[in-house]
Amino acid sequence: MEMMMEETEVGIPFYHAVGKEVEVFEQVYHNKLPILLKGPTGTGKSRFVEFMANKLRKKLITISCHEETSSTDLIGRFIIKGAETIWLDGPLTTAVKNGHILYLDEVAEARPDVIVAIHSLTDHRRELFIDKLGETYKAHEDFMLVASFNPGYQRGFKELKPSTRQRFVALSFNYPEPKIEQEILVQETGIDDDMAKRLVMLGNKVRNLNELGLTETVSTRLLVDASKLFQSGLAKRLAVKVAVMEPLSDEKQTLEALYDLTDLMI
Repeated sequence: MEMMMEETEVGIPFYHAVGKEVEVFEQVYHNKLPILLKGPTGTGKSRFVEFMANKLRKKLITISCHEETSSTDLIGRFIIKGAETIWLDGPLTTAVKNGHILYLDEVAEARPDVIVAIHSLTDHRRELFIDKLGETYKAHEDFMLVASFNPGYQRGFKELKPSTRQRFVALSFNYPEPKIEQEILVQETGIDDDMAKRLVMLGNKVRNLNELGLTETVSTRLLVDASKLFQSGLAKRLAVKVAVMEPLSDEKQTLEALYDLTDLMI
C-alpha cells in the first residue's frame, strides 16, 4: 500500500507563534515525551512541526495517515532482493534508530494496529517491538513522536481513545487572531495589508456561518492559497472563489451563498 511520507532536512519555514507552543514543544522534546497537536485543518499544525524540527536542528519524517496506513507501513517489511529476502526498515523504525522526529499527521485516520504499535514508544519504555524480527529497539535519545488529529471537524470523523490521548502531552491549535492571520498572509505571499485584512474578515465571516452546515471551514491555508493566486495575477474575487469557497462545498446553493459573500466583501 502506497503511503504518503516526506523527509525534511533543516530548512527555514515561516511560523508565527500565537502562544507558548514553542516553549512547550521544546520542553516536551527535552523531557523525551510524545506530543499531540489538536485542531482543525489548516491551522498550522504541520508548519509548526516543520518549524520546530528546524529550530531543534533535527530531521523530520512526516507520515500522512489514512485508513489504509498500517503498522507494517510504519515499522517495515521483508522484501525480495535478487535471490535473498532482506528486511527493510519503515519510517518509524528509521526514526527510532536514528533519533529523528516522526510526525504522524491525522493519526486517528490510521488503522488501529498503528496505535498499538506506537504505545510502547509513548510511555517510560520508549521502545519499539518488531514482532516479525522478534527484536525490541530502544529509542535513540533524540527520537520524538509527534501526532496530530482533527477532533470533530469532519463528518464521520474518527476519535482517539482516551487511553491513547492520555499518553501524549497535548497542544490545541485554532485559527489565529485576525491581526496575526493578516501578518501570516503578508509574510507568506507579499499581499498588501488591505487585501490581507479583507481576506481575514471574509474567512472569519464564513467560520461563523453555522447555518451553512459546512463540515470544514475556511483555514488559514486556504487564505494563503487565495493570496498567492491574487499575487500572481488572478482577479481577486476569482482567486477567492476557486481557492477558498470551492474547496468548502459541492452544494450549489451553499456555493452561491459563499460567492455572494465574496462579492460583498472582496
